[in-house]
Amino acid sequence: MADTAPGDDNTVIIKKYANRRLYNTRSSSYITLDHLAKMTREGVDYKVLDAKTGTDITHTILTQIIMEEESNGEQMLPVNFLRELISMYGNQMQSLIPHYLEASMENFRANQSKLAKAFEDSLGNNPLAKLAEQNMAMFRAASAAFMPGAEKQPETKAPPAEGNGDLSALRDQMAEIQKRLDALGK
Repeated sequence: MADTAPGDDNTVIIKKYANRRLYNTRSSSYITLDHLAKMTREGVDYKVLDAKTGTDITHTILTQIIMEEESNGEQMLPVNFLRELISMYGNQMQSLIPHYLEASMENFRANQSKLAKAFEDSLGNNPLAKLAEQNMAMFRAASAAFMPGAEKQPETKAPPAEGNGDLSALRDQMAEIQKRLDALGK
C-alpha cells in the first residue's frame, strides 16, 4: 500500500513537495497544516515525508503546526517555558528533555479524566451554581409578574432551591404587584 508506512498499516503517509504542498496519500488529496492539526487532534497517526528525498520531516511539520497555533490563537506555551526550553539546547541535559516532556504529557493525559471528574464534582458542590439556579428562579418570577395571567401558571416550574421561603415571599410580592397593576389598567 502506498498510503501507509512499511510495517505500520495505520500510519498515513503525507508527502511534502518542493512547492510546500502537502499530499495525503490515503485520501489522494492535497491538504494544509490545518488539516494535519485536525488529524492530530483526532488521534490519526501520520508521517510526513519529503517527496524528493523520502526523509521523515514529521518533527519539523509538527513544530510548524505549533508555531501556527501559537501565532493564530490563544497561546498555550508560556514565555518562561519557551526560554527554558531554548536554554536546554546544547546543554548536557538536552538528551533527557524529550523523554521527560513525553513522560510528563503521558502522565497529564492519564490524569486528564481524573481532573475532568474532579472539576465536575467541584461544580456540583459549587455555591455559585446554586446561586445561579436561584437567580434564574427569581428572574422567572419577575418576568411572570409583568406578563398578564402569569400568576395562573403553576409554580412547579421554578427549581427547588435552598432559601425557597425567600423566593416564595418574593413571588407573593410580585403577584400582589401584578394584581395592583391589573387593577390600575382597568
